[in-house]
Amino acid sequence: MHMDLFTIIVEEYDPAIEFFTGVLGFDLVEDSPSLTNDGRPKRWVVVRPPGARTGVLLARADGERQRAAVGDQVAGRVGFFLRTDDFDAAYERMTAAGVEFVTPPRAEPYGRVAVFRDIAGNRWDLLGPA
Repeated sequence: MHMDLFTIIVEEYDPAIEFFTGVLGFDLVEDSPSLTNDGRPKRWVVVRPPGARTGVLLARADGERQRAAVGDQVAGRVGFFLRTDDFDAAYERMTAAGVEFVTPPRAEPYGRVAVFRDIAGNRWDLLGPA
């Protein structure tokens, strides 16, 4: 068993795809037309880090409740964790691409870490080796 997908609610598909692929370097795995449960058109958009098994389903907010959750899916906590083998290179590349880091890099017993926000405003840890 493994985790296949998790969802991040976004305002619009295309800017989210650009952020995850162009800025973070994820692969666009799928971008297909689909339908909501009540038959309205939507897209099935999946991105994932190169070589990863787990993907991120980018879901456009549908309705007020979902729009209210954009950027606050885990109530302001860090809810997503992106591990890299080369922390400095990833941090420099992401900073140059305009990623908003809300904490500077720091050393922890489990490795190096800096908190950043995705395009929706959700908080992520960028993690690297100690």
